[in-house]
Amino acid sequence: MKRTWTVTAFALAVLMLVGVPAGSAAAKPGVAERGVTHEQNDRVPEGAVWTERYFPSSDGSETELHADVLLPKDLPEGAKIPVILSVGAYFGHSGQLGDEGWSHAGPSDRFADLVEGGRLFERGYGLVQVDLRGFGGSTGCLDFMGAGEQADVRAAIDWVAEQSWSTGAVGMYGKSYDAITGLVGNNLDQESLRAVVAQEPAWDMYNLVRSNRVAKLSGVLAPNTYNQIAQLPQLPDDTKRYRKNARYEQRHPECVAYNTENNLKADPRSEYWRQRDLAEQAKGSDTPLFVTQGFVEPNTKPEAMQEYLANHQGIQRGWLGPWEHVRGNDRNQDGKLKMGRAGWFDEVMAFYDEHLKGHDTKTDYPNFAIQDSNGDWRAEETWPAARDSRAVALRDGSYADTGEDGGQASYFSWSHPVEQDIRITGTPRIDMATSGVGNVMVKLYDVAPEGSSTMFDEQVSLVDSSGDVGIELKSTDWTIPKGHSLTVEIGTIYDGGWIDTPTGSQITVRDARLNLTTDDPASDKPADGEKSPYLDTYRQIYAKELTHGDPSFTVPTPRG
Repeated sequence: MKRTWTVTAFALAVLMLVGVPAGSAAAKPGVAERGVTHEQNDRVPEGAVWTERYFPSSDGSETELHADVLLPKDLPEGAKIPVILSVGAYFGHSGQLGDEGWSHAGPSDRFADLVEGGRLFERGYGLVQVDLRGFGGSTGCLDFMGAGEQADVRAAIDWVAEQSWSTGAVGMYGKSYDAITGLVGNNLDQESLRAVVAQEPAWDMYNLVRSNRVAKLSGVLAPNTYNQIAQLPQLPDDTKRYRKNARYEQRHPECVAYNTENNLKADPRSEYWRQRDLAEQAKGSDTPLFVTQGFVEPNTKPEAMQEYLANHQGIQRGWLGPWEHVRGNDRNQDGKLKMGRAGWFDEVMAFYDEHLKGHDTKTDYPNFAIQDSNGDWRAEETWPAARDSRAVALRDGSYADTGEDGGQASYFSWSHPVEQDIRITGTPRIDMATSGVGNVMVKLYDVAPEGSSTMFDEQVSLVDSSGDVGIELKSTDWTIPKGHSLTVEIGTIYDGGWIDTPTGSQITVRDARLNLTTDDPASDKPADGEKSPYLDTYRQIYAKELTHGDPSFTVPTPRG
């Protein structure tokens, strides 16, 4: 039997359901409705009592949502506690992404690390894990964070706040998809939601599947993955109601067809994608927000991040830096923290204590703890600290949209070597006039005097007959060392996680202007932390030897 209450990594493919071995200690169907402890079911975390509850979504449909409720075992009758809520797709009893081989039903261990590291029940918090429509024990068609799933988030917050054991103060917690639901919770502006912790979210759902109308490989994988999760068989000893709800997608094949078809929509201005533009919907929101974001992470990339944070008007905290798709407490096989900063759960629980319990936590945590491209941590009041964007003119040029590197596939613009360390921060943007129809990729390189370089930012777009292309690159925080050059490559899409269709056309680029926000590292206020182990890996993967060309622009010197 799988070791109790541990977090495991799974492949995207859904595994076949494993039956209950003979003689295994399976919990009786329905017993979770009366309350189950760890002594009765080893899938329940120690110190907790588990119950299952059902409630309707808030959109007036017949969608029924399932919740696994974990409360402190010693909670006195009539006592009320604040509650940490997570709403997502990964809480099915048989497994998060596939069948995990459990011998009996029980609550998902997805956030066992929070329970243990945050000493959740000892501190007097509850934990509620709610299945979005179409997943786990909830009915309805999965909706890729559209109006339906947003209605589920609203219903979950309201339901938790109204329970007899709840103080009405709700905090949300998650990573990846269930971090996205935290952003949705903030956007919904519900008074009972007092704080959101969102690790590595997507800030606009369109960016998970396309970049400026160019399909991403993840745009193919993601819908199929969630379709498979939604159709996961659950466990034989789950309640009859739970098992019936879990079969909803199997009884309604139109659900997965709808999810697949709509994710093929290319136009970000379509109603489907505007409904899922979370950054735009964040305007005027003010729930206290604690986020993490890897600037070089390959999954939920920092796209529309700055827009979301600018539109959010409330308290903001964050850990930002050069890491992959990880949690704040994750460690590698050598025991090193993958983000590089200790004390994740101390900060998270102090954040919740302040906003859910009203405690004066008397902590000195920075609003933003940011690791730069050298592995050094600094403290900032806001991100980006510099807001003044200035444009530099790039060379005119042309390239062949062949989809392959080399030859006439791209051209470069070189800066003069910088005379001091200069940080490129915020979200670079390039605007250009074009002729020809096809695709364009823009890459930014940090180039040493001898020609060794690291590509640190990139973005792609379709080039159409309008003759105007405007591209926001990924948000970044990269320091160009003194003596190095910033180099811009413009050309065909020849690598990365995109599925493009090269046209073979010759694309001409004129009047290209790159907007940059720069900052001076000399004024940094150091913060605690070590280098993320992924930073060296990233530099190795994205290293490239370049031959210096004639400089044509100067990187803007930071102001102030």
